[in-house]
Amino acid sequence: MRVDQWVPALHRGDAIGDSARLMRDAFRSWGHAADVYALELDKDLAGDGRPFAEWAPGSPDDVVILHYALPSPLTPALRELRARRVLLHHNITPPEFFLEDDPDMARICALGRQELKTLAGHVDLGLGDSEFNRLELEGLGFPRTGVLPIYLDFRRYREAPNPVLRRMLEDGPINLLFVGRLAPNKRQEDLVRLAGYWKRFIGRDVRLLLVGKLPRRGRYIHSLQAFAYEEGLEPAEVVFLGHVDHDDLLACYSAAQVFVSMSEHEGFGVPLVESMLMRVPVLAYAATAVPHTLGTAGVQFTEKRLAEVAELAHCLATNAGLRAAVLAGQDRRLPAFAPPAVEGMLKGYLESL
Repeated sequence: MRVDQWVPALHRGDAIGDSARLMRDAFRSWGHAADVYALELDKDLAGDGRPFAEWAPGSPDDVVILHYALPSPLTPALRELRARRVLLHHNITPPEFFLEDDPDMARICALGRQELKTLAGHVDLGLGDSEFNRLELEGLGFPRTGVLPIYLDFRRYREAPNPVLRRMLEDGPINLLFVGRLAPNKRQEDLVRLAGYWKRFIGRDVRLLLVGKLPRRGRYIHSLQAFAYEEGLEPAEVVFLGHVDHDDLLACYSAAQVFVSMSEHEGFGVPLVESMLMRVPVLAYAATAVPHTLGTAGVQFTEKRLAEVAELAHCLATNAGLRAAVLAGQDRRLPAFAPPAVEGMLKGYLESL
């Protein structure tokens, strides 16, 4: 039996693509022929992933898994396929978040959410990478659903962080970290507001580290930079690092005192799991998938009361007892996302087909 996966794009460092390749390796270890096919493929991944043009149908007993995160020609291709079909839903940001800053992205998101509905009744199994995403599939009429978390290679987080960047970031200030693409749904402006409050009322020892892919259009980042200036923050106190290499990412986690998320829409939240792996206490707005990913771990809040959130962040950074208690809770949650747990769920779903 073949077990193939389709992804719109396969880029190194992208969580969905990395997860698909780890799943492929698991399928092969169980004796199945398996490949990952992509419409777009990084040159350095040639031979690891394969162009979608090379995919050819085989037996009706074969399995095809579509990783759904964008509208693409893969959607109608899956609907028409004569094989066992699985949808793995990674969620699409509601278009309303992009209407002001990026109308083209708003259109793409709206189309993607419409396309998703067309797959209801055309797949044997609909999986979400979080309970939040599974509930969305259920609400759209997918009859059989389940949860399969993003597959992360825990070993990569035991690699050495970039020593130069780590040393630069461990120069005194308390580092508040957020990892995620610069986008309106992530609400980086609320993090800037928090850092501004910290500087005015708690202490001048704060630095906000924003790691993540920069937006296609400059409006949002320019507005963030202007807002940071209005909040009285220097460029060295709000650092936009953009997309970084893995060793640089590890350096940011290693130097961070607290991971803070104000995001209002997450489909899963890979950085939440990364923070648990890197033993950074998490302080997060409990919206969309965040409570499902964290469970009872971290410190979660349901209202953005700035003063309280800032004081909580300060306590997590400076109170050793509180910090230890939160990290212990995160340690208890982490095994749910470990490779053996994810592989066990994956194997169960495959056998159920």
